[in-house]
Formats: sequence, C-alpha cells, structure tokens
Amino acid sequence: MQWLRYLQDGKVMTGVLEQQTVHEHGGALFETFKPTGNTVAADGLQWLPPCMPGKIIGLWNNFRAAAEKNGWSAPTEPLYFMKSPGAAAGHQQAIAVPSSYPGRVVFEGELVLVMGTTARQVTVQNAPQHIFGYTCGNDVTALELIHRDASFPQWTRAKSFDGFAAFGPVIDTDFDAENGHLRTLVDGRERQNYAFSDMFFSPAQIVSHLSHDMTLEPGDLIYCGTSLGVLPMKAGATVEVLIDGIGTLSNRYG
Repeated sequence: MQWLRYLQDGKVMTGVLEQQTVHEHGGALFETFKPTGNTVAADGLQWLPPCMPGKIIGLWNNFRAAAEKNGWSAPTEPLYFMKSPGAAAGHQQAIAVPSSYPGRVVFEGELVLVMGTTARQVTVQNAPQHIFGYTCGNDVTALELIHRDASFPQWTRAKSFDGFAAFGPVIDTDFDAENGHLRTLVDGRERQNYAFSDMFFSPAQIVSHLSHDMTLEPGDLIYCGTSLGVLPMKAGATVEVLIDGIGTLSNRYG
C-alpha cells in the first residue's frame, strides 16, 4: 500500500494511492485507520509530508562506492546525525534558500525508512517488523556550515533549515529495499544513479543498531545515506528523487 497525506478544503487528510486515485482513510496512520469510501484524483493534489516525524536521523558513509572514491574507511557501525523535524517538506513543496547562509547547498537523493512501531534494542532479525515502509528523500545540506567552525562541526544546523528534509510522495509498505534502485535528476538531468545493495548497513541492520542507542517511535524517519553524484543546487532548480516501486519526489529549490 502507498500511504500519503494531503490538504483538502483546509483539512489534513490521509489516503492510499491506487493508480492515480486516492482513497481517503480515517483514523491514525500508525494505529487504526479504515477507508471512508471517498476518493479524489491524485492529479492536482496538494501534497503534504506523508507523516509527521518525531525524529529524523540521517546516515553518513553508508555506500561502498562513495567511500571508495572519497577514501573513507568502511564504518564498523552506522554513523549518523540528527535533522530537525521542522525541516520536513513534502512532494512538490518548495525548499527555501536559507537567508542566514550564503554558501553552497547540495542535494542528496536517499532511501528513507519510516518506523511503524516502537523499537528498542531489537535484533536484526526482528527489525523489519518495526518498519512501516519506505519513501524517497532529499537530505539537503548546507555544505560549508559543517566544518566552518574548526572547534565544533555543525551537522545539525547544516541539515535542519526549513525544507531540508524533503520526503514523499508516499510511504510504500511493500517496497523491497534490498533490491531497490535510486536516481536523482536536477532540471531533468541525471546526477545520481545507484543501487541500495551497495549499502554497508541494510535497513534492518540500521534499525537494530539505532534502537540500541535510542527508542525509535512510529513515524520516525531514517535517511539511509547517499552515494556518488552529490552536487550544489542553484536557486530555481527542480530536484527529483526517483525510486522504482515508490515514485518520484519533486521539489523546487528557491
């Protein structure tokens, strides 16, 4: 199933996408929900982030090709940072140029997993049952902020401007992450093209590791890291993250 949230007549709605038709559902996404019988066309929909995350976690150096090219050693455990939940943006929502930062801002097309049930100290074998589904993500980064202060790397600030955690358009509950593939297009030109099989840590391993550091709750997002092809964006550019089996996340920068 492909779950989404959208705005209709000023109200936040939840639905399931089936062949360009949205079937409205009532109730809480991660608790109880049922179809209302109402439908709406996906064409012209006012999209929202498909869930409201309590936490947004992002992985660094989780792809072998990128590590090899950049001379990074293979990590022995997931390396991660946090993004503000306020940075969330949905499909077709604009990502604003930061007013307080004039430097380079880069796109990072990524697979994002969405937690469905509370996970605390779970095993790799049990981790998949806690994952609600997967979506497309753009882990936008103010690149020059990270190491601008030599005494304090600013990962959180660099990753947390409004709109810097774009994800959507839907959460797919049946996606096969192990065999998936991602492309990122900027103004129609392909910039990233990589397979998820190149990850150092699979989604199940990521969830297991992180659940031993913190309790993961329904709706929490984990950006699984990116691979080669990350580049700065120019104001006015449209970035599309495409994952076969999930869909296309599209956002205009600026």
